[in-house]
Formats: sequence, structure tokens, C-alpha cells
Amino acid sequence: MDEQKIRQEVAIRKLLDRMPQHVAQSFTEEQLLHLKVALGARKWGRHKVDVRGTLKVPFIPQQLYYVFLIGRNYRSLSRREKRISAFMVTLIASLWLCFCILFGLLVLYLVKSALGINLFEGFSLGIWGWFKELIK
Repeated sequence: MDEQKIRQEVAIRKLLDRMPQHVAQSFTEEQLLHLKVALGARKWGRHKVDVRGTLKVPFIPQQLYYVFLIGRNYRSLSRREKRISAFMVTLIASLWLCFCILFGLLVLYLVKSALGINLFEGFSLGIWGWFKELIK
């Protein structure tokens, strides 16, 4: 690739446009190629959700910035990150399983109550009465 072609590429042109003219002209073709590789390796910069901004907080003279990113993680995880990830997956799966079991028990209880089946005479959790009031 000749030097004029590399200088016309968008990423290199934007980079060189931010520099003083004499500095931008001082780069060799080899240096520009290495800059292109370094800039091209930044594929991690694309995110599905990329929200950035600044906040002015009262009584604090400096502004604070925030970054909210959501996207695929292309990095390889460290051992600690893998443990945390495994723990979070286990926790979420356990919470989902508990929710499903409790919801299933609630549905079974409501069906039992709708059919008029009493497991213990004179004892009620009050869920059937609450449910009847809710659907009125």
C-alpha cells in the first residue's frame, strides 16, 4: 500500500487532521501502517448501547461523567471474573427456580381453593379471599 492510499483512509485521515500540519506530514508509511493496526484493533469500542455524558452536581465544583455500555464482551475473562460470572449465573438460576416453584405453588393453591378442597379444617392462608377481591 503506498503512502497516499494510507493517508486517505478515514481513520488515519481523522487522526492526522487533529494534528498540526507539520507533525501530520512527518509520519512515514510504516508509522501510518502501525497506527492503522493500532486503531483497527479497537473493535471493543462498538457497543449496542453506548450512553455517555456529564453531570453537574450541586455543591461540587467539578463535573462528573458517566458511561453506560451494553454489548458483547470479547475479552477473555480472568479467573476471578469467571468465578463471579459463575456465581451470578447460579444465583440468577436459583432465584428463577425459586420464583417458578413459588408461582407454581400459588397456582396450585388457587386451583385447590377454587375447587373447594380444604386440607385443614378451619385454617386458611387468606390467599383465596385476597385473589377473589383482586379479580372483582
